[in-house]
Amino acid sequence: MKSFGRFIKLGYMLDVRRMQVLRTVVGVGSVTGAAARLGYTPSAVSQQIAVLEKEAGVALLERVGRGVRPTAAGLLLTEYADAIGRQVAQAEAALADLRAGRTGRLAVRYFATAGAGLVAPAVALLRERLPRVQVELRLTADTEDPSAEVSEGRADLALVVRGAGREVGGLRPVRLLDDPYLAVLPRGHRLAGRRSVRLGELAEEAFVGSEWPGPCLDAQLDACAVAGFRPRFVVESEDYVTAQGFVAAGLGVALVPRLGLGSRHPGVVVREVRDPAPVRTIHAVVREAGVPQQPALGAFLDALREVVGTE
Repeated sequence: MKSFGRFIKLGYMLDVRRMQVLRTVVGVGSVTGAAARLGYTPSAVSQQIAVLEKEAGVALLERVGRGVRPTAAGLLLTEYADAIGRQVAQAEAALADLRAGRTGRLAVRYFATAGAGLVAPAVALLRERLPRVQVELRLTADTEDPSAEVSEGRADLALVVRGAGREVGGLRPVRLLDDPYLAVLPRGHRLAGRRSVRLGELAEEAFVGSEWPGPCLDAQLDACAVAGFRPRFVVESEDYVTAQGFVAAGLGVALVPRLGLGSRHPGVVVREVRDPAPVRTIHAVVREAGVPQQPALGAFLDALREVVGTE
């Protein structure tokens, strides 16, 4: 009964708490019995019923011997009180599930190459463990930064590539993995027989661009600068599959992140890069601790960490 104390008057007229007192009186059949069940005094129960009758503008109980029985109006309100009691119990159970992370709705933003390798298996794990949590997925364009959606509360989590030292105001980046770039070479290339290539060995090559300007391209350019050169781009594809096609046609070589090589063109070979290896760092971005968030968010982060092996 104490839980009903959180409710205000229904329709500015009927007090839900008093309706529950009425329901108990009708169920027990006496004011004294209802008082014992509720932990009130009989006088307090009688006062609650009297106020409710004043609010309703009609008698709700009539005496029968030592007990009471509901009038037509009392029976009507008791039926509604039963329905309200069930709904409140359902609401409390639903809130308990939400607080525990067993239910909820997560809005997740991700970029294309993170979809199959990270997001899909993480969502599968979440559905296996928390089947009542709904996940709304939206693919963001390479030129978009979905961090603003997270900051403004329109999304719960976004997968992004962050440059070294980049600050994210109001957000907490959770590092998931380093995704190394691999060298994509034509099958007849002079280095195709190697197991790996040194980045500096590509200094004189024509390059096929595979990235939009941003942290992914910066990762390539920074590594090439360490190796002592700036790549000479002869064609810009900004798409990993198309870049492989240009490489297979002999237009140049390309650097493509491991996650971007889900399908490989038959006319290319892929080799590890070293000294140095260009790497892009993938983060899950969430709002800072202390900001209200979906309780199931932690479970989804755990699933992402499990997928990349960083538990």
